[in-house]
Amino acid sequence: MDFQQGPITSIHDYGTDADAAGLLRRGLQQRPTSLLIPCLMEEFSRPALGLIREVLRELDGLQELVIALSAGTAEEVLQAEAFFADMPFPVRVHWTNGPAVKELLASLQEFNLEVMGPPGKGWAVWQGLGVATRQAEVVGLFDADIRTFSPQYPARMLAPLLDPSQGIAYVKAFYSRLSLETRALQGRATRLFVNPLLVSLERMLGELNYLRYLRAFRYPLAGEFAFTTDLAMNLRIPSDWGLEVGLLSEVYRQVAISRIAQVDLGLFDHKHKELGNTPKEGLQRMCGEILSTVLRGLMEHEGVALAEAHVPALEVLYRRVGEDRVRQHGLDSSVNGLPYDRHGEELAVHEFANLIRPGMHQFLQQPVSLQLPCWSRLLSCSASLRDDLALAGSQGRQTRLVNVPLAPKPKMEVGRAQPAPWHQPAASGSAR
Repeated sequence: MDFQQGPITSIHDYGTDADAAGLLRRGLQQRPTSLLIPCLMEEFSRPALGLIREVLRELDGLQELVIALSAGTAEEVLQAEAFFADMPFPVRVHWTNGPAVKELLASLQEFNLEVMGPPGKGWAVWQGLGVATRQAEVVGLFDADIRTFSPQYPARMLAPLLDPSQGIAYVKAFYSRLSLETRALQGRATRLFVNPLLVSLERMLGELNYLRYLRAFRYPLAGEFAFTTDLAMNLRIPSDWGLEVGLLSEVYRQVAISRIAQVDLGLFDHKHKELGNTPKEGLQRMCGEILSTVLRGLMEHEGVALAEAHVPALEVLYRRVGEDRVRQHGLDSSVNGLPYDRHGEELAVHEFANLIRPGMHQFLQQPVSLQLPCWSRLLSCSASLRDDLALAGSQGRQTRLVNVPLAPKPKMEVGRAQPAPWHQPAASGSAR
């Protein structure tokens, strides 16, 4: 814990036990606010989502909770609706891959718009924003697998946006990723890839404003963020593992840095993602797509394009900085009494380093990626599209749910998560 500030305003956790719930209730009276949770159906069988539900149940004054759900059948959607029954605010379960939604989105091809996917977190977030921004001035987003969710999370994330006099348009979380079971450091993609990559690029290219901006975020891959509706409506949404960094690029394009804040959420844990055995699996695939997103941002914002000649220098620099970070994290863990697998972490750095050369080659061959269009553009094609999407996402399950078996309600203390199975679905975009 410190009190340092940088280009991005940091809101620290000083442990003062402020009345977060009371502050949030008063703030929600000032600005209509919705929460968005992109979700796979399998999350309903895990304790994390039950914890999130019980914490949110204590919220008063929320405009709407939107669950952007990927489900296989209408019955599963009904189960999700039953899971969130009796909340003190409206809950909309939006079936992102339902037949009515697919039909509606396919019809946009008449405008030469391709918005049919690919399925994943980006597609769910894009649809969810279309639905959530209809009635809200502020939208906050949380993943469905957060195992440490507490009342402080929504309170601290939304507070900077609920007071319009502060002038904040975008808030991103940062936190300390620790495993609930082993207490070991998590977040290898951030610690061992993104941070060393940005440092290496800055050493090669100099102190470019865009790199300085990305480095100012303490956890650039955090999947928890919030924004004003006017900003959300003007963001293109990446549809791959580069979602979080890609959104930072979009925010950089749209607002001044003085209107951005990052908020300390303390200790944090969610599903853990394995390294993967090939560049197409696990964290290796994730980091390869993040590399392309960072390089694309340099082109867009700085007019800088790395060439083949830069590859050896970037490989060498990244490996050196990554190994330095391993040593630093090892000392940090040792002093705090945390287990640390230094050999495993060094191996991860080497695997990530091996992604740079093929990743650079692939990016240079195809630098343009699929981004889902911003909602302000879409509304110029069809002014009723958000309402049409909300209606489509609620269709296809007209029958009422009767005695559909649900996962047992978890017994848990608010603010403390229970262990969950470490299964990571291929389509999930939450581990980082």
